[in-house]
Amino acid sequence: MTGHYAQVAFTDAVREHRRAHGSLRSYERMAQVPDVADSIGPDEAWFISERDSFYLATVGETGWPYIQHRGGAPGFLKVLDAHTLGFADFRGNKQYISRGNLDHNERVSLFLMDYAAQARMKIFGRARVVEAAEDPDLVASLMVEGYRAQPERAVLIEVEAFDWNCRQHIPPLYPRAAVAEAMQGLRARIAELEGEIARLRTDSAGD
Repeated sequence: MTGHYAQVAFTDAVREHRRAHGSLRSYERMAQVPDVADSIGPDEAWFISERDSFYLATVGETGWPYIQHRGGAPGFLKVLDAHTLGFADFRGNKQYISRGNLDHNERVSLFLMDYAAQARMKIFGRARVVEAAEDPDLVASLMVEGYRAQPERAVLIEVEAFDWNCRQHIPPLYPRAAVAEAMQGLRARIAELEGEIARLRTDSAGD
């Protein structure tokens, strides 16, 4: 966890619970850093570039949080610089809940998962929306080549803080393509072994 993430997340109510459960002192040391936004480094940039989906949390005018899945080709969430992420927002079911929420509150939280590696990254940020009609070149620059989807807007996120979570309780799930590739190799090996068994049986019958 970065120190600035701790400054954002460790509210007075959170501290009271930590005090009650004996973890206040160990976590308080994390927040003793200058109050400046986190920078995306090489490890974070690589992890982000490998994701084909993430979860986006916004807050509506009713005060309720809303979480929505965002997906695309690997790398569709782009690191534009050390403090900025961006993605092309594709046409969906036209509910526009996240879009409307961003008119009310720019604060967002992103949750990025790598189930196979049992790794997760959380990001606090401030989002700015640019409609396709306003800047089509920007939206086009955020598209992944070869991915067939209709972009409606660009979403730019100014990163405030991020955190790497522990792997505890993350189920190890694997992408279908990776499983299919592994199964193909196993099938080839099984066929090879079956052929060898058949050959040995033939040789044994000849003896």
